Amino acid sequence: MAFSMLQLFLLGALGPRLVDELGVSPTVLGLTTTIGFGTAAVLSPAGGRIVDRIGPRRALVALLLVTAAALGLIGAAPGPGFLLAAVALGGLPQALANPATNKAILAAVPPARRGSVTGMKQSGVQLGAFAAGLPLTALAAGVGWRGAVWVAAGAAAAAALWTVRVLPSDPQEKPAGPRWSLTPRGDIAWLAVFSSLLGCGIASVNTYLALFGVQELGMSPTAAGALVAVLGVAGIAGRVGWAKAARPGRAEWLPGWLAAGAVGAALLLAGALSVHPLAWPAAVAVGVFAVSGNAVSMVLVMQRAAPGRAGQDSALVSAGFFAGFALGPPVFGALAEAGHYGGAWLLVAGEFAAACTVAFTWALRGRRQRTAAVA
Repeated sequence: MAFSMLQLFLLGALGPRLVDELGVSPTVLGLTTTIGFGTAAVLSPAGGRIVDRIGPRRALVALLLVTAAALGLIGAAPGPGFLLAAVALGGLPQALANPATNKAILAAVPPARRGSVTGMKQSGVQLGAFAAGLPLTALAAGVGWRGAVWVAAGAAAAAALWTVRVLPSDPQEKPAGPRWSLTPRGDIAWLAVFSSLLGCGIASVNTYLALFGVQELGMSPTAAGALVAVLGVAGIAGRVGWAKAARPGRAEWLPGWLAAGAVGAALLLAGALSVHPLAWPAAVAVGVFAVSGNAVSMVLVMQRAAPGRAGQDSALVSAGFFAGFALGPPVFGALAEAGHYGGAWLLVAGEFAAACTVAFTWALRGRRQRTAAVA
């Protein structure tokens, strides 16, 4: 999970250097996220079906090898066009990540422990944020941003070899349930819409937090990278804690409350324009609330997935999340390039508020249906 989205966090944390050294504008920086996650959103439904058929072990090996290739090409990019093409390749690992890891958990973890294990698994994404924001950003200060990205590519290749040696062979499983569908239905549709709105806001924060720190708050690139690392550490703690708390009967209410907390985090970022130290508690709040919402969504998917469809249902919800990641940063980037960071953070707050509305509407709808069934 850490490697699947590492390119996102690297591009965000190294954004100030890319702007200065590669001639990447803030708008193009936002396009890297749009292309990467747009590719992931398009490929996710097919990726989920593939994982259901080939099994999680083979899917995870493919994920890590493609990640290594994409990071290697990003490090070799001579200009923005090549960079965007390399980022598009990195969309494939993102499409495979949640389906493969969710199926691995369903196959190997008892039901009582799946929530906590899912939280640990989802926290791997934030481990990637920490790695990009602190050690890799510090390494870039010494060997350059290209060298830091190539080190990450080598680590992904080593992880692929470890996966081949350590993980058990994939069981033979015939997908059950209805035929492959590109359209989410029922609870999966609600979770996909919630994830899309949540993704719009999270992607904007991930992509522009470091650049915001440098351009508006007067931070050095290394200090701004540390801001991303703080978000990553908070996200690890939040995802583990909230996913463990997502037990049936309680889990369906958590997305709404977490999105409400994310609204407050975005407002803190807007306030940091006037009171610069607010950026630090804002980064913590984004990790604890906004980032944790996706982990709880994955727990809910596994609680509701039909036999043999965990990969597909995970992929459909992930596709919504990735679509949000693709749509959010370009609008934010246009506002940032025009010097309207305050309005951009208010836009993020509005996206989180919309996610909150969807989540509570879904939870209330489910409670009414259960009440009617009992009556």
